[in-house]
Amino acid sequence: MRLAVGTELLAQALLFDMDGTLIDSRLMVETLWKDWCDAHDVDFDWVLPQLHGVRLADSVRRFTPPGYDVEQEIRTMYDIELHSTDGIVPIKGALELLASLPEDRWTIITSADQELARARLAVTGIVPPPKMVGGDDVKEGKPHPAGYLEGARRMGCAPAQTLVFEDAVAGIRAGQAAGARVIALATGHPGEIPEGVEWIPDMSALRFVDVGADGVRLRVVA
Repeated sequence: MRLAVGTELLAQALLFDMDGTLIDSRLMVETLWKDWCDAHDVDFDWVLPQLHGVRLADSVRRFTPPGYDVEQEIRTMYDIELHSTDGIVPIKGALELLASLPEDRWTIITSADQELARARLAVTGIVPPPKMVGGDDVKEGKPHPAGYLEGARRMGCAPAQTLVFEDAVAGIRAGQAAGARVIALATGHPGEIPEGVEWIPDMSALRFVDVGADGVRLRVVA
């Protein structure tokens, strides 16, 4: 369900996914994985719907055919992703929204590890928040709720007091499993947003209103 203009959102903390929510790395990631699939004789059309929102290592372990050194495959793919930042840009409205928010009321929960997340954020002009949770900070990646549970803990509130912003099904499921209210972003996977999940087109649809004892208040504007 698309959120109507004028809808107000209230939470003690805002937990943002990174890729597809704050930054657009879709083309770069899909190009790298298409090359990997071609080199390993894996059907990219099968891999693609299961790719986004999941930790790189988890994906490599899942899709690597028998006979390959999986740990070496992870290291190789990671090195390629770490040094492939061309074409990564902020999602529409992300810079403006983040700049308007109180710094102690939001953080990022990403499947990328801390090093990779910081490399991608650096090219978009987004300063990594001090309480950011990377894929290397938790034992289980999305769709497991561990990242969002850890994010709520670091922000000093219960998961039910947070708003989660996600674009991929794995992340949406992770936020839901954590007990948070989840707002989906129709930035890259609009046809995959599960039925009944609230959504907005991108970050330009949100405005910061105010912050008080009851939390941070946002309003849907488009």
